[in-house]
Amino acid sequence: MRAFRACGEPADHQVNISVSVLPARRYNNLKMTKRGRIFFHAPCFDGAVSAAIAADFLTETERWTAALPSGINYGMARPWVRASNNTPFAIVDFVFSPRAELWADHHLTTFESSAARRTFKSRRSKLWIYDPSAPSCAQLLWEHFKAAFDYRNRHFREIVGWATKIDSATYRSVHEVFESSHPALSLNLALSQFTPKDCERLVTLLRKADLEEAARDPKVKAAAARARKLSERGLKRFKQAARLEDDIVVFDVDPGGTIVNRYAPYRFFPNARYSAGIIRGKDQIKITAMRNPWKEFRSAPLGEIFQTHGGGGHRRVASVVLKHGAARHADAVLADVVSTIRAQDLLVS
Repeated sequence: MRAFRACGEPADHQVNISVSVLPARRYNNLKMTKRGRIFFHAPCFDGAVSAAIAADFLTETERWTAALPSGINYGMARPWVRASNNTPFAIVDFVFSPRAELWADHHLTTFESSAARRTFKSRRSKLWIYDPSAPSCAQLLWEHFKAAFDYRNRHFREIVGWATKIDSATYRSVHEVFESSHPALSLNLALSQFTPKDCERLVTLLRKADLEEAARDPKVKAAAARARKLSERGLKRFKQAARLEDDIVVFDVDPGGTIVNRYAPYRFFPNARYSAGIIRGKDQIKITAMRNPWKEFRSAPLGEIFQTHGGGGHRRVASVVLKHGAARHADAVLADVVSTIRAQDLLVS
């Protein structure tokens, strides 16, 4: 479980697909086949599951001969910008590109420009799927493929349920986050120790394996065990670096080779409304914020708040990564984020 990833937002379970669905087509007689890539949000459990579903759909229904997974995250160069116009690709759980043959996302900040939003609205495609109220991208794909294509591989049913639980933070309690040994949570823990290639391998594994089988994979088991130890050490570091300021847990922590779990604020301050803080890494600084998923109230728009600083995310969880010279502004960015959350919280309450 990576420290405070901008991947996961408490949200309603009801999915209202906002893209117009065109009549389904059958490709059984189509002779042309394609070999393409699927770009997915990584390291992120919802991103990996979404990529596995999309790869299965594209090869089974859209006649792709291969759908090779490629993990991508915020702050990275967009590989499709350099790719040839003749190279087919899909994007799931990540920002919109008008060149994607299949695109699905549920982040509020998915459109990086007003022109991109206009393109999405004006160019109808049954393979462009967007709903910011969806609790996970995996569930969005699961529901849309059934409605538009009469396709839904039953193998993914349980995996989709856990992708939704993890990404929407609908755990029963903060204790479940830290104490459950469910295979899905072991996989999610392992992701924090994965390289990009490991994330791509997990997508391939999830296409065929159920959660228990995937969690028994030797590389997954080793990574999950390592992550548990680092997470326990990270809790101790976090406790020393955090304070409660008017219902917001504010922190500035250097993990020092540990893992700072994004739910750590609510382990120590269960009644706080928000958390916001700095995580100082060797090569970058991350500033992140989250609404308490175990309290019922309308959240300030965290994704929009962070977008003004070059980051993004959901309404209830968001982050920005500061690199190189920008890192010296971390304290000022955090102060602005905290003050804006307070102001916006008063407006939505």
